[in-house]
Amino acid sequence: MTLTRADIRGVVGIVPTPATSDAGSWRAENTVNTSETETMIEEVIGAGIEFVMSTGTFGECASLTHDEWLTFTKCIAKAVRGRVPFFAGVTTLNTRDTISRGRHAIQAGADGLFVGRPMWLPLDDEAIVRFYSDLAEALPGVPIVVYDNPAAFKGKISVEAYQKLADLPEIVATKHAGGPTLERDIEAVGDRVAVLPLDSDWYAAAKRFPELATACWSGNVACAPSPLAALSGAVLARDWDAAAAISEKVNWALAPQFGGDMSRFMDYSIPVGRARFRAAGLIDPGPSRPPYTDAPADMIAGGEETGRRWAQLEREYRNKR
Repeated sequence: MTLTRADIRGVVGIVPTPATSDAGSWRAENTVNTSETETMIEEVIGAGIEFVMSTGTFGECASLTHDEWLTFTKCIAKAVRGRVPFFAGVTTLNTRDTISRGRHAIQAGADGLFVGRPMWLPLDDEAIVRFYSDLAEALPGVPIVVYDNPAAFKGKISVEAYQKLADLPEIVATKHAGGPTLERDIEAVGDRVAVLPLDSDWYAAAKRFPELATACWSGNVACAPSPLAALSGAVLARDWDAAAAISEKVNWALAPQFGGDMSRFMDYSIPVGRARFRAAGLIDPGPSRPPYTDAPADMIAGGEETGRRWAQLEREYRNKR
């Protein structure tokens, strides 16, 4: 499947990595629940989500073994069966391992790659551009979604770096964290790279930039794919009234998990995400993997309440499909 920037339209659904019941222990091996993964992919694609993306932060790229990562990547590719594009997360601590993992992902059946930069030390603009340029050189023609997460990667990608990254044809999109830099970054890359806002920010960004904000990312498709597919339909049709109404519900669902403190949420986003998926009830996510297994009780409660709200929205919009 050949993908370009023009193909990036709709919801890029980022999925968790379902775990076996013993996955919370360091003694566990082969912790990917493949049958639950297959169920999850069917739910997501069946609802109308346009893209599948794996192994980001709450997808536990950092805490899967290589063999587990490969098992999961192969399982998704097999379950997707070419129905939608699949971007496999391949972030590692260095360039060469990321390239190697990228090659394995494409061989396993992924259509493109979801790539964060190494973060043991922060990378400046020159190093960020060189890292992605090296990937593009090593994997020519392979579509890349940049992972721009300031909390995880020790800094925000600058406008100047984005403008240089946009010259690489392999880079088709970037997963953006939102905030005050969103509009600036959309304007900086124009139609060369799809800047993906959060699902909760997509309506506002698309109304402001209807030709440019053609897609969003969502970490909630394994909670409630149906309302997110409805949001996609409304935004792409430029039915702004409908999009605004759905967006308001999305923000309502998400509010409890943040607890009014986004930085604190980011510190515990993996176990909080597990609580969210578990309470939503669409899939059985299993436990999170060490060392990211625990969070304060109030954070877990917030994740569970968000999951329950997503379950309510899924019931509402599933009946409208």
